[in-house]
Parts: sequence; structure tokens; C-alpha cells
Amino acid sequence: MLSYLVGFVALASAVVASPTPLASVDTSVHCGQWDTVTAGNYEMLLDQWGISGASGSQCAHITSMSGSTIAWTTNWTWTGGSGVKTFTDMQLNAGIGKQLSAISSMPATWDWSYSLSSGAVADVAFDLFTASTPTGANVNEIMIWMANYNAGPISAEYGSNGQPTPKAANVNIAGHTWNMFFGSNGANNVYSFLPTSGTITSFSGDINAFFKYLTSNQGVSSSQYLKTAQAGTEPTSGTGTLTTSAFSLTIN
Repeated sequence: MLSYLVGFVALASAVVASPTPLASVDTSVHCGQWDTVTAGNYEMLLDQWGISGASGSQCAHITSMSGSTIAWTTNWTWTGGSGVKTFTDMQLNAGIGKQLSAISSMPATWDWSYSLSSGAVADVAFDLFTASTPTGANVNEIMIWMANYNAGPISAEYGSNGQPTPKAANVNIAGHTWNMFFGSNGANNVYSFLPTSGTITSFSGDINAFFKYLTSNQGVSSSQYLKTAQAGTEPTSGTGTLTTSAFSLTIN
């Protein structure tokens, strides 16, 4: 009897000590205008906010998740309407609501590829919002562009050639060189960082470094709260498929 009890206790201990398996992830295809899919600390948002008057469709699905790294795909076709049609993205829900001064780091990785029709208009970007309170109205939008396909940032200044003029040029942050543009979308300030050349299809860096730059050099208050942290694509017209093979974002 004693040996049986010892064996039972050992087995029970082994069961308790074994790691909890990851919850299953919804990998089905979603095409609804406001569809969302939660996976761990992330939430995939279709966010088809600008499709009024346009023709087309967009779908997305999560393809895999391992630990804090997630993979996903979105495909779209849009014509007509005006401006950006959607921001289908992966949103981080953990750690949101911290003051910028309380964030020590925001390590991020993003490996992606894009198949686009000739002349398609789109971008690939991190999109972050800050507010004066954790759930208040947006004060600042910070876009960190990985790619610009015939699109362009919001800007308060334009050159004689009609192109937006950066407020700060050749800024070195997170291992890359950027031009920073500043303007307003009519509701809040918009700071946009665009690579000075090419696209960044494999990003690994600290997103907090962009906040540090803005609070040290562009007058953004470190008492602002991080309200939203997302990464995705803004299509305007054409046809495209964005494939994210690995994405991760953490707030420390």
C-alpha cells in the first residue's frame, strides 16, 4: 500500500508540474468588416473603417502561434472610394495603459512579405496611439513605416514638388535610418517615421526608442499613456497579400 501511495503522489506531482498547453488558436478565415480574433496577448483586427463607397473585399487569418510569436496573413482587393480602406492589423493587449515614462523597453520583431498588383497603393506600419489618460482621447499617433507602396505620410509641410517634407531627416533609431514627418489627421497629432531607403521586411528592435526620441526631441510628453499598439497594413487601392511569418511585441 505504501509503495502504491508513493507512486500515486509522484504521478500527481508530475501532472501538476507539467506545462499548461497553449489554448487553441482560431486559424479560420475572417472577412467581416469589424471581425476580431483573440490569440494570447494579441488580437487580430480587420478594421475596415474606410470602405464606404469602395468596391472589394479583405480577409485575414492567423496561421500559427508559438509563445509570444504569431503569424498571420491578409489578402485584399479594393477600388473606388477615397483614401485608406482598412487597417487590418495585429494588436497587443498586454501592458497597454502605461505612461511612456514607465516603459523600459518594447522589444519587437516583424518578418513579412507582400505580393502586390502593379500600381497598388498601401503601406506596412506599426501604429501606436498615446493619450493623456489610459483610456482618454487620442493625442498622438506614432506610425513606424516598414514600407511605402505609392502612399505617403500625413504631413503639415510639402515641398514645391508636392512631396511631404520631413520635420527631421536621417534619424537613427533601432538600427535603421528614418525621416520623420509631422502633421494632423484632424483629431490628433501624427508622427510618421519612414525608412530613408527601401523597405524593412525583417525588423528587430525596441519600439520604445521611438518614444524616447519623441519625448527628448519633439516635445511629446513622457506623461502620456500608451493607449494602443498595433502593426499591419493600410491598403488604398489594388490587390495585395501581406504575409507575416513572425511577429512579436512586448511592453516592459
